Amino acid sequence: MKKNSYIAIAFVILIFGIWAIPKILNKLGGNELLKFEQVPSFEFTNQDKKKITNADFEGKVYVVEFFFTSCPTICPQMNENMVKIQNEFYGNPDFGIASVSIDPERDTPEVLKIYAKEKGATLKNWHFLTGEKSKVYSFSNDGFKLYAGENKDVEGGFEHSGLFALIDKNGFIRSRTVINGEMENPIKFYNGLDEKEVQWIKEDIKLLLKE
Repeated sequence: MKKNSYIAIAFVILIFGIWAIPKILNKLGGNELLKFEQVPSFEFTNQDKKKITNADFEGKVYVVEFFFTSCPTICPQMNENMVKIQNEFYGNPDFGIASVSIDPERDTPEVLKIYAKEKGATLKNWHFLTGEKSKVYSFSNDGFKLYAGENKDVEGGFEHSGLFALIDKNGFIRSRTVINGEMENPIKFYNGLDEKEVQWIKEDIKLLLKE
């Protein structure tokens, strides 16, 4: 942190007191992103029938989502926003995306390839992944604590979140602390349906790419 930043912090403490430190640090870029657990080992197949594992994302910052191609509700908007993220970092070899299907029986590599083309997913490191259902659900429910499952009573037949997970170059889930008034609220994931949070994840990807 630069000398001028320390002077600013000292001035704020003098005028407003100790309680203002977190807020001013955040504005000055002094807060690092939060670090959560490491992504568990995985092996799935992408739209090009290539086996993709953690090793393919080593040294890369990437975003993980859970979706299915026939989703009639939130998935189209999620992937529309994911394309915006793709376009922000297009051509950067240190950035990637993993879109994991929770309907792997129908979402074969061939189906995923057509879907990726339709959605404008042209980033080289954007992998649409499929695999054994039990492994996909364990990856989502146990690995990320993001619920995914079948439910014949809901539209589309599957339940899942609309959240994006941000992963750093060492495979750890990362996110930010959001300041709301005088409250600091740590978040673990970003709402892939919310334009504001999509902007947050873009900002935080840039931070992680510099680490």
